[in-house]
Amino acid sequence: QLQASGRGLVQPGGSLRLSCAASGRSSSLNIFAWFRQRAGKEREFVAAIRWRGSPTYYSNSVRGRFTISRSNAKDTVYLQMNSLKPEDTAVYYCAGDTKTYGDTRDDYEYWGQGTLVTVSS
Repeated sequence: QLQASGRGLVQPGGSLRLSCAASGRSSSLNIFAWFRQRAGKEREFVAAIRWRGSPTYYSNSVRGRFTISRSNAKDTVYLQMNSLKPEDTAVYYCAGDTKTYGDTRDDYEYWGQGTLVTVSS
């Protein structure tokens, strides 16, 4: 089970951190990711991180502004979002899977509920 939190309203240029707490069978998962779905758009990949090891992956639209990280002790994955833009406004979802990599919606079996991020002045 994945539980996302950290929704909020942020001004352009601001920052926000999302959290995704894992429980249950999550210990068997190898990769965690954040996706987002903007109004009227398909759900899109944002970032991913392996539960063990260092590789991280980012979409071109967020690379350099967002950072995905994890705390194995807390069974939690984070998405630090800096320099937010209005186009980052979306419902953000965390996801996990037993694969070692994935950047499409179909790659992930386990999903948390969405959390809304609004970037507006």
